[in-house]
Amino acid sequence: MADTNEFRHMLRRLRTERGLSQDALGAEVHVTGSQIGHYESGRSVPADDMAARLDDTLRADGELRKAAEQARGDAVAPWLRPWADNEERAIALRLWEHSIVPGLLQTEAYARAIFGTGWHTPGQAEEALRTRMERQAAALDRPDPVTLAAIIGESVLHQGAPDVMKEQLTHLVDIGHRPNVHVRVVPTSAGIHAGVAGAFAIATLADGSTVVYLDDLVEGKIGSRARDLRRAVTAWESVCSKALPSEESRQLIMKAIDHHGTELAYE
Repeated sequence: MADTNEFRHMLRRLRTERGLSQDALGAEVHVTGSQIGHYESGRSVPADDMAARLDDTLRADGELRKAAEQARGDAVAPWLRPWADNEERAIALRLWEHSIVPGLLQTEAYARAIFGTGWHTPGQAEEALRTRMERQAAALDRPDPVTLAAIIGESVLHQGAPDVMKEQLTHLVDIGHRPNVHVRVVPTSAGIHAGVAGAFAIATLADGSTVVYLDDLVEGKIGSRARDLRRAVTAWESVCSKALPSEESRQLIMKAIDHHGTELAYE
């Protein structure tokens, strides 16, 4: 029986036999070259539609697709994968952030500012930025993009340099017009609610399983225990009940954009 190693070795062999770089193969199947690298390193296994495209492009006569199917069956449990893999595999994501824009919705300038405030060296910050942009593409720019519902606290709209925030908030408005992306805001007037305890994300995978990411100062943790999921869902329902409807949220974001624009005019 094929396993993850057999799939990734087969993919690398077929690619090199046809003289394709990872970037070139990625362009053929509409993903980044880095994503092809993730498949070949065993960090992730493509969904069936992607495996079919790889199989057709590399003329594998169904063998590569079959190996991918068996590799998915042998894949590790969701809570043992890196969170980025769960993002990539998810069919739906629910995100709550009270202090920053969620990573999947960050502009490059905003993300660079975030990484620049921590303990990263300049080189580490650039690597983290590159990884974040790749994660965005893997989740939102794939042929079957994830359905993403993001709720943020109103204070997020006002924290950052005016030029960076104006661009970032404009991006939130623009991406919020995609049919698969929903952005809402919890106004400051909502007061105390379950979400103030911390940021989190809930991923629903294609097999119906659910996994939660609980953020913290260092690296966060992934949980699938019933207690973790119950707490996350309860917190999500709490922030949903406090969040403004989509159109009112958009108007609040637009108001913040105007505010940052005024600040820039006076600089």
